Amino acid sequence: MNIKRALISVSDKTGIVEFAQQLHQYGVEIISTGGTMKTLQEAGIPVKYVSDITGFPEIMDGRVKTLNPYIHGGILAVRDNKAHVEAMEKHHISAIDMVVVNLYPFRQTIERPNVLLEDAVENIDIGGPAMIRAASKNFQYVTVVVNPARYGDILKQLAQENDILPDYRMALAKEAFHHTAEYDACIATYLAGQLGEGDFPDTVHVIYEKVQPLRYGENPQQQAAFYREKHVAAVGVANAQQLHGKELSFNNIVDVEAAYNIVAEFEKPAATIIKHTNPCGTGVGIDLAEAYAKAYQADPVSAFGGIIGLNRDVDVATAVQISKLFAEAVIAPGYTKDALDLLTKKQNLRLLVAEKLQAGSKQVDIKTVSGGMLVQDKDTVIESCDDMKVVTKNQPSPQEWEQLLLAWKVVKHVKSNAIVIANENQTLGVGAGQMNRVGAAAIALEQAGTKAFGAVMASDAFLPFRDTVDTAAKAGIKVIIQPGGSVRDQESIEAADEHGIAMVFTGTRHFKH
Repeated sequence: MNIKRALISVSDKTGIVEFAQQLHQYGVEIISTGGTMKTLQEAGIPVKYVSDITGFPEIMDGRVKTLNPYIHGGILAVRDNKAHVEAMEKHHISAIDMVVVNLYPFRQTIERPNVLLEDAVENIDIGGPAMIRAASKNFQYVTVVVNPARYGDILKQLAQENDILPDYRMALAKEAFHHTAEYDACIATYLAGQLGEGDFPDTVHVIYEKVQPLRYGENPQQQAAFYREKHVAAVGVANAQQLHGKELSFNNIVDVEAAYNIVAEFEKPAATIIKHTNPCGTGVGIDLAEAYAKAYQADPVSAFGGIIGLNRDVDVATAVQISKLFAEAVIAPGYTKDALDLLTKKQNLRLLVAEKLQAGSKQVDIKTVSGGMLVQDKDTVIESCDDMKVVTKNQPSPQEWEQLLLAWKVVKHVKSNAIVIANENQTLGVGAGQMNRVGAAAIALEQAGTKAFGAVMASDAFLPFRDTVDTAAKAGIKVIIQPGGSVRDQESIEAADEHGIAMVFTGTRHFKH
């Protein structure tokens, strides 16, 4: 056995007794500290106390115990360097071939309610990271283990090879450096919060872990992978569970996110169908089946090959309708057994479960640019009628207020320039991503056709000229909802009054680039 001596000091004691027992059976001498030593001794495993190696007691409440040349010299010595070997012999330092260390539970400490700063600081590990980094640097000779999930592979290699293979030692070192980097990032982020730097600190440390590689990105010539933020248990697409269907593609995931966010806007049963991140149809109803039917009927042509988002558990009545459409994916809070049995008959349909996102919940939006990134709060503001102002002579009726709110919730999620035509339970036309607002309105009104008569129009940003109002009037639009705020607001208001259109200002715009 080429590993003759191991230092074990872990906060996470998962599997450590069984691991140490096997090392002992292989003839490995074990050195340990404090609580880990007690755990191993209680299991009957022979252990040497670190203080017996260093000749110096643990002091300062255990803050100083392994920071000693007898420990770090044993870890860092280059075994085939003559000068290093002579130094070891001269100072009676014995080599340490394996370091099994994980760190004080800092993250778990700060996640406790009302944790005190002094309690957090006491859970900042010093000796642990020093040993991990030393062993990782010297991975050519030393095996470093920070993850209990590796114990089985290590024991298997020792049984088969009598040693740990060089490539695996390097892989373990890489994992160890990730471990300490993540630990330090967590501490830095916590201290930034204590200093009042808020949601936008001077330096951002975000740790992502790979969920899965993707076949390609937006296009086949682009490589891609899917990551989620580590240690964040927030609801959302990154933590969704796929129950059935083909592997998700890059574009699928982007569109699923869009679908998930739209239906979260509604308290009533709601459904949306997404194409290229824009909703081709969104509907609400007394139940999910009615909501889905409204979403589909809004634009049956564009619905083909879409992504379906639902804010209620999928029942059989809804599943029957979905099964008639070629769709790429469905995301919902859940599925009844009968609905799942029906939908899984479609071999390639991706079925995802994600806990319902609470409307208005705080989220962060990150966009990358060349060499940097932009960070902002997501646009999760929820407006009510009380937040809005009628600026025309005509007032919306109660039914028109229902229509206005639906259109306003949806237009927030349409690429700018955005126009949405709607009634009280479904979108009728969507104009997305146009370079001018009149063009977006023309597309939405053309799609709505005769259904635009008596419907409402929502614009994600203010109307700088009366031309959009005139276009809406010709199609029979009765109410317009928009943010207001243009220096030419009065022009739009006067145009609305001329046409007998009611106009509502929200005071909030919803650009989506």
